[in-house]
Amino acid sequence: MGRKQTNKVIFENITVLDAGAKGVSVAKAPEGQVIFIPNVVPGDVIDVQTLKKRKSYFEGKAIKFHKYSADRTEPICQHFGACGGCKWQNMKYEKQLFYKNQEVYNNLKRIGKIELPNFEPILGSTKQFFYRNKMEFGFSDTRWLNEKEIQSDDTTLSKKPALGFHIPRMWDKILDIEKCHLQQDPSNAIRNAIREFAVENNMSFFNARNHEGLLRTLMIRTASTGEIMVLIQFFQEDKAKRELLLNFIFEKFPQITSLQYVINGKANDTLYDQDVKLFKGRDYILEEMEGLHFSINAKSFYQTNSDQAYELYKITRDFAALTGNEVVYDLYTGTGTIAQFVAKQAKKVIGVEAVPEAIFDAKENAKRNNISNCEFYDGDMKNVFNDDFIAQHGLPDVIITDPPRDGMHSAVVEQIMKIAPKKVVYVSCNSATQARDLALMDEKYKVTRVRPVDMFPQTHHVENVVLLELK
Repeated sequence: MGRKQTNKVIFENITVLDAGAKGVSVAKAPEGQVIFIPNVVPGDVIDVQTLKKRKSYFEGKAIKFHKYSADRTEPICQHFGACGGCKWQNMKYEKQLFYKNQEVYNNLKRIGKIELPNFEPILGSTKQFFYRNKMEFGFSDTRWLNEKEIQSDDTTLSKKPALGFHIPRMWDKILDIEKCHLQQDPSNAIRNAIREFAVENNMSFFNARNHEGLLRTLMIRTASTGEIMVLIQFFQEDKAKRELLLNFIFEKFPQITSLQYVINGKANDTLYDQDVKLFKGRDYILEEMEGLHFSINAKSFYQTNSDQAYELYKITRDFAALTGNEVVYDLYTGTGTIAQFVAKQAKKVIGVEAVPEAIFDAKENAKRNNISNCEFYDGDMKNVFNDDFIAQHGLPDVIITDPPRDGMHSAVVEQIMKIAPKKVVYVSCNSATQARDLALMDEKYKVTRVRPVDMFPQTHHVENVVLLELK
């Protein structure tokens, strides 16, 4: 039943039914409206206080637990609940995989409305913590307080600066992070040492509302080779303090391969239009996969779970089933990792990517790996992937496509349909847009293999690989 309290509704003894989009769970109010609730697990029986009401659903929070789900597990992170990064950390890993697989199936069936083969088993991640190779943290001159800190007697907490993660839906609020379980050591040690040194030396932390302060963001990249990159974004130039901090970092952590910085005074934190400056070491780190080496610079895109990226690419290569005689197009190639990974089994691989810096890296990586049958071209995919381009480089026998979350542009889908390669291997980080594209291709192609891959344990995100073959 429901009762009013301070203009908000409390629903009692509500059973959480399912895991929904963006890491929240789903329940139903007595009158049938959907309720979206964070930090609960399907099977929990709870009292829910609504926070927002929309036309067809509520957003709420659990205020009392009557029964805990059998699928629950104890979160290991002290920041769980306040940090929005690992929303499924309270759910057993095998159930995380179940719901990820279910999401992919539902999207492909409901949005794509296509005939599907039996799914191959979702590939779980061997590492369920400390699997990310890239983390980005924000500096803030006033920290976000969690409920425990609010209830404490320490009145100085709100005045302490923070170095951590943005609170979900609050672009100017930063949760101070003591230990994150997503990136291997020495990531936590580097972050905590930087915060402590900056405070001791009166370095101002950024204020996102007023656009003032010295220290803006911290990025840490690690590689399976053991190499480490650290990049500090400063909001303004202060040479004395900048060099003081950067020298401290390099002396404290001599294992750092690449120490870089940016002076970014614009409205947002994005690096892609910024001049990245090298302070110590070299301007890239090296990743390794099956004997291939890939340079990763500050702006490079590389799958953020190195171990699972290897598994993802093996599945992609297996789906392509190359014999050595095929012309392969790798659309949205990034730094050319998939292209080079399959090159030994192909006659020729053509990679296309919109980011010029990524294509530069792809070409350099091919040289480093002594690969001579890969060619890389930059440009907007919908403009580059045209009749003249295909006439110049040859009709592809196989297309591998790994687009961003928005999926492929309709013009790219139309061109694939027009040239009709025998196979298309579609790698996606968003099965909803993938399903949309598969529906557009259903006239000529049949989906013959599907395998989801979990790249991000403790979150709702899931990759999916699909093989399409001409009907």
